[in-house]
Parts: sequence; C-alpha cells; structure tokens
Amino acid sequence: MKSWKHWALPALVIVALALGLARALGKREQQQEAARLVAASSRTIAELTLSERDLFQAEAVELQRSLPFTGTLKAVRSATVKARVAGELRGLSVREGDYVRVGQLLARVDATESVARVQQAEQQALASQAQLSIAQRQQDNNQALVRQGFISPTAAQNSAASLDAARANLKAAQAALDIARKTLADTELRAPITGQVAARLAQDGERVPVDARVLEIVDASAMEIEAALPPADALELRVGQQADWSIEGMAQPARARVARIAPSVQAGSRSVLAYLSLPAQEGLRQGLFVQGRIGLGSVQAVAVPLSALRNDKPRPYLQLLRDGKIAHLSVLPGAQGRVADEDRVAIEGLAPGTVVLRASTGAIAEGTPARAAPKPPTAAAPR
Repeated sequence: MKSWKHWALPALVIVALALGLARALGKREQQQEAARLVAASSRTIAELTLSERDLFQAEAVELQRSLPFTGTLKAVRSATVKARVAGELRGLSVREGDYVRVGQLLARVDATESVARVQQAEQQALASQAQLSIAQRQQDNNQALVRQGFISPTAAQNSAASLDAARANLKAAQAALDIARKTLADTELRAPITGQVAARLAQDGERVPVDARVLEIVDASAMEIEAALPPADALELRVGQQADWSIEGMAQPARARVARIAPSVQAGSRSVLAYLSLPAQEGLRQGLFVQGRIGLGSVQAVAVPLSALRNDKPRPYLQLLRDGKIAHLSVLPGAQGRVADEDRVAIEGLAPGTVVLRASTGAIAEGTPARAAPKPPTAAAPR
C-alpha cells in the first residue's frame, strides 16, 4: 500500500508536465502558422485598377512638329540719348511714357564754355583772314618789283612762302571754328527717333560726363521677339517659318514669322538667338515675357503622350498594361509634336493599339497585376 502511494505522486507530476508541454507546443505551432499566413499575405500584391484617364492607346497620327521657345519682346527701333559733352544738364522735362518726335530738343548741356570757344575760334579766323590779306598784298607788290628789277627773285619767293603760310593758318582757324561750332551743337540733346521715353537716367541740373546715358527711347509701333534656342533645336530653324506666341493675359495666341537668325551662339549659354517679326498690335511693351512654338512641319508616326515617357532608368521606357500586368518597355523616342493641344512623341517600333500608362499613374513596379476599370454603361437615349 505504501509502495503504490510512493509512485502515484511522481506519475501525476509527470503527466501534468507532459500535458503542459503539449499545450505549449500546440500554441507555438498556431503562432508560427499565423505568422506564415501574415507573411504570405504581405507578399501578395494587390491588383491595381486603372481608370480610363490613366491609360492611353498608342495610335498612328500626324504629328504637328514644332519647336518650343521662350523670349522677350523688343522694339525694332530703339535709341539711347547720351551727353556728347560734359556739363550741367538743363531743360530736361520729358519723363517715362512721354512721346517725342525725331529731332525734338529734349535737353541742353550748359553751353557757356562752348559759346566762348566759338567766339574765340571766330576771332582767330578773322585774324588769320587779315594776315592772309596782308600776305597777298605783299606778294602782289613783290611780283611788280621783280618785274621792274628793283628786288631779287629770292625776295619774291619769300613773300610767296609767307602767303602760303597765311592761307594754311586761315584753314586751320576755320577748322577750329567748325570744331567749336560742332561742340556747341552737341550741347543740345535731340531725339534720334520718334517714340516713347522708356527710361530717364539723369535729372535736370545734374552734371553729366561725356557719354553719360540720359534717356532711352523706344518705338513701340514695331516690335519683335528675341528668342534664345538650344543649338540642337536651332538646326531645324529657317527664316520664314511661322510661329504661334502668347504673353500672359492674351486671349488667343498670335502669329509671328522668323525674320532673322544670329550667325553665332551666345557666350556662356551657347544658345542661338532668333528674331521673330510681329504685326502691329496695341498694348505690346518692350521686355514682356513671351512663350510659343515655331512650326516645323508634320510627320506620320505612332505616338504616345510625351509625359508618359519615363527617364528614371538608364534608358527611356514606357509603362504598358500587357496580359494583366505592368510591363516596362525600353524605347527609342523619335520626333515630337502636338496633337489636339497635347505634346506627343513618336516611338519607333511601337505597335498601334498598345496600352500605355499615362504620367498620372506614377512609377509602378514591373510585374504588378493590373487591369483597366470597366467602362460605365452608357445611358439609353430618351424616347
């Protein structure tokens, strides 16, 4: 009896331990199975549903090729009025926006010194004229005396040389008078063209040096666009090509024509300047920012939206919806143009009807399951 009691207690302990161990192992297996299910579900990629506006079907179209540009409006005729002599500026009353006529007196530089120099040159010219008259009379007298034999021919030659010197002195004095008069005329600042004052760079009463800029005048009746183009794009640029351009606030784009192309590139930017002539139009101002497109003709090609072309890989590629998955297709872009106010690019070797993802979808990993959303049913026409 005692022997049975002695072994019963340890047996019960062993059974309890075995049951606890089995229960712990079962619970651990359940946790591991749940973790496996969670990991498997995390690896499962949900299928994307793409709306109709996220997709584009490649098609053969006529691309209207054009060259985009930006530039500024510039007046065909403009001029800078500069001080041609140094002195105090007087009578400058015109301001920005005032209209001026060609030849109109705009201001004067203090002419006190210039007037005095003109008077000095005039007196010197009169003195030289008097010396010439004396030398001429002396020469005439000596010639008569030589004929009568009263003086030697050498004396007559000396008087002739004095006459030549007097003539030269008179010409020099007259030239000095012309220079003094030119300097006096330069004290008047006159408008070189008809137009509007664009900038007033000096004030009345200010002392200005030679070549100081006083006024800028522009003729706003004739404007042109100065456009800077990359050298690669400028290769197809030709004089006479038509362009559409606009500025902020214009209801509709206007027309222009390539009038001139600079023969050399700009230092630093290496861009090529093109000048587009415009028809006369009210409200245009020099310096306004312009953007537009120069027409380069058309070409037939299979094209997709330019924004759908992605460049976050070593080679340009398109995202396609193919066989229920997203596929990445490396492509060779071709000519660019516009179709229905949308920029498109020709893709060599792309089959018409290929479904391409637009830029609105963003970057999607290759192989992601995807499908196009079903089109909503069209409403029946009312009877």
